[in-house]
Amino acid sequence: MTTSRIAAGSGSWVHWNPASVGTDVPAADSIDLVLALFEDPIVRVLDTANNYGFGASEERIGVAIREYGGVPDDFLIQTKADRDMVSGEFSGARVRRSLDESRSRLGLDRLPAVYLHDPENISWEQAFAVDGPVAALVAAREAGVIGTLGVAGGPSSLMRRYLDTGHFEALITHNRYTIVDRSAERLIDHAHTLGVHVTNASPYGGGFLTAWPPPTERYAYGLAAPSARHTAEEAASLCRAAGVPLIAAALAFSTDDPRIDRTIIGMRTVDDLRATRDLLAAPVDDALLQALRRLEPDPRGWQDPPQSLG
Repeated sequence: MTTSRIAAGSGSWVHWNPASVGTDVPAADSIDLVLALFEDPIVRVLDTANNYGFGASEERIGVAIREYGGVPDDFLIQTKADRDMVSGEFSGARVRRSLDESRSRLGLDRLPAVYLHDPENISWEQAFAVDGPVAALVAAREAGVIGTLGVAGGPSSLMRRYLDTGHFEALITHNRYTIVDRSAERLIDHAHTLGVHVTNASPYGGGFLTAWPPPTERYAYGLAAPSARHTAEEAASLCRAAGVPLIAAALAFSTDDPRIDRTIIGMRTVDDLRATRDLLAAPVDDALLQALRRLEPDPRGWQDPPQSLG
């Protein structure tokens, strides 16, 4: 896998909710972003998934690949194998269709990196059935259809259980290792010890940590807990004293962690790419980061409840 510490996330290009129609990113903007990423010296990874926008994300990336004449040799496009979003089917057959759909949309014979996506939506027994999704992905890797095989999902204890099977070389955890939520702390430690490639997604918690007062009352997929607001206010005070924007510190909290190999930042337009480059260049000294790490967010406000973390 490439050594880029930042990946551009495409999950917000096209919304799922019919009520959000009209707020989607224009296709031309998405394609322009991909073309800019191909030329960018810093961000060399693009993260997508079969189900993002019911396939629209991969389709737009595929258009950009064709316009560019292929994917640059040092650039990684990673996608995820998904369940059927209408029926909920997540069988081996569905995974094979998911891979075929992704290859067709992207125009790639081989998918360099694929993650089993959100396996919390099925039981452990379903995931590891004889012709279940895990078996299908392992077979696809052995056949050379995919390269790196990873797992991407929510509950930290479940992600650890998947890693312990030995099938997965890479992990994506999201919204669970930020200034205000440390749900994935032990998971990241464990993955790092195993030699698994660790990607931390959503270091801003869906926008909550981009400014103070926050521009949104939501953290991840729900309302921010009062304890999250309290910790964010403490963090904002530390950042203000250090002369550092909260958003820059929230990004550095992930990118400067030696256990984390890559951080996914949602990008919708070329302007977001430019803004991310500026944030990466912002000086965030170690004293501030250590002070932020010493904050003690109340675990009751985390994405994973304390009792589930062992």
